[in-house]
Amino acid sequence: MLNSTTPRDATPANTGPEVGQLQWFALRVRPRAEKVVADALRSKGYQEFLPLHRQRRRWSDRVVEVELPLFPGYVFSRFEVERRLPLLMTPGVISVVGAGRLPHPVADAEIEALQILVHSRLDLQPWPYLHLGQRVRIFRGPLTGAEGILASVKSPKRLVVSVTLLQRSVAVEVPEDCVWPESPDGVSFGTV
Repeated sequence: MLNSTTPRDATPANTGPEVGQLQWFALRVRPRAEKVVADALRSKGYQEFLPLHRQRRRWSDRVVEVELPLFPGYVFSRFEVERRLPLLMTPGVISVVGAGRLPHPVADAEIEALQILVHSRLDLQPWPYLHLGQRVRIFRGPLTGAEGILASVKSPKRLVVSVTLLQRSVAVEVPEDCVWPESPDGVSFGTV
């Protein structure tokens, strides 16, 4: 799903974070064009990440399972900010998410946590963005190493991984005994 090459023929821009460094950015895309944009970016040689989840849909004669974007209207791509013009010219891409005209990167840790969730094949679902909550780390099971916010919505517990820039989140059910709280500086409390 990820490609390690990056085109070098884009027009450089004078603004942006960390010029010359590959970073993850969120691309705003046309509605229902996420898969087409991800394929186009991959064919151009860019690293792309389109997190999907499975959902059952009832049609008149049957029930089917479809894959839908966890973040409708967004595709993640890793590129040098000053070489973003070819991405913006990709059919279906509207803009690079940021403040005004300045793109803002998505934290590598947030993308890595999302990749762990997607590759776990557990039941994922979109979740409202949470501003408050306890940061936790999964230390056992298929999600080992994932960090997020624990939302106690009754039992079972849910781990919520958020993309701060998009103010969107993804939730997955986790056994309570696989989660350990973290301090604000990222160091786990106690020992496991």
